[in-house]
Amino acid sequence: MHPKLRIRFEQIETDRKKLLNELIALNEDILWKAPQGKWSINQILTHIMVSEKLSVLYMRKKSHGVDQLDNSGALESFKVLVLKASQRLPIKYSAPKVLIENTPDALPLQELIRQWDSVRDVLRNLLEKIAEKNIRKKIYKHPVVGRLDVLQAMAFFHEHIHHHWPQVKHLLKN
Repeated sequence: MHPKLRIRFEQIETDRKKLLNELIALNEDILWKAPQGKWSINQILTHIMVSEKLSVLYMRKKSHGVDQLDNSGALESFKVLVLKASQRLPIKYSAPKVLIENTPDALPLQELIRQWDSVRDVLRNLLEKIAEKNIRKKIYKHPVVGRLDVLQAMAFFHEHIHHHWPQVKHLLKN
């Protein structure tokens, strides 16, 4: 795996493990508890995992025709800055329609961990196959900002977890 990809992958794995380690010993009832009109912790985690799963499947598909794809450039760098800013603001966004349509009911934590481990294994395998010359190919499609490269995709994965982390912490306090 290219060193840049390894660094990003290790970063998002650290994010995921840190989040899950805060939850693993909790009573399952806490993870299912949701205030009126809000998501439970399990719903939040299922949302994040499914978002990554759909993204990884799309990137794997696009990687088969990587030679035909354009490289990311200044416009995509700007889009990522906007995306990062949007994830860091304490603003509630509706999940994209494609994500809502493909998200199952919230999963129990152990099943969620099992599925998320599998998603990350698929991502790791994909990253190991990406040649240096293809790192900037736009193989990822964010539902709002459009096509980005794999490094930018993983930057979004990082930001997405951190965007939802305060929701999880708030639910743990209540």
